[in-house]
Amino acid sequence: MVKRQKRQFNNVRALENDYVRSTETHAKYSKKQKVRIRRRLLVFGLLASVILVLLVSTTISQNKRLAEKQELKEDVVTKLDEVKEQQDMLSLQIAKLEDDEYIAKLARKEYFLSDNGEIIFTIPDEEEKDEKSDKNSN
Repeated sequence: MVKRQKRQFNNVRALENDYVRSTETHAKYSKKQKVRIRRRLLVFGLLASVILVLLVSTTISQNKRLAEKQELKEDVVTKLDEVKEQQDMLSLQIAKLEDDEYIAKLARKEYFLSDNGEIIFTIPDEEEKDEKSDKNSN
């Protein structure tokens, strides 16, 4: 019986008329359009994903650069504050050096100069005392 059924299917013939041909043509056309749409969607998806990856990578690299610049700015601001403090200190020292009394006091202290009627006594530093006591014990 199985063989008999096979024969029946082989004997069936498709109709050859305008309606069947137009339906087959329409089916082929719609199948081709579906394939085209899928290809377009695939290309569009790939293009969109590439653009998205580029945008994300650009954002990440810009954030990294921004963090580096912010760190550099903080370092420069710290150095600027130090330089301003040093400038203030030097301005104060310049103002002091313009005073004759300060210069005289500085000369007496640093170069052991004396004023009229003054006697200068030098007291050894503690390091010198320690060195002398070490030499005496040996």
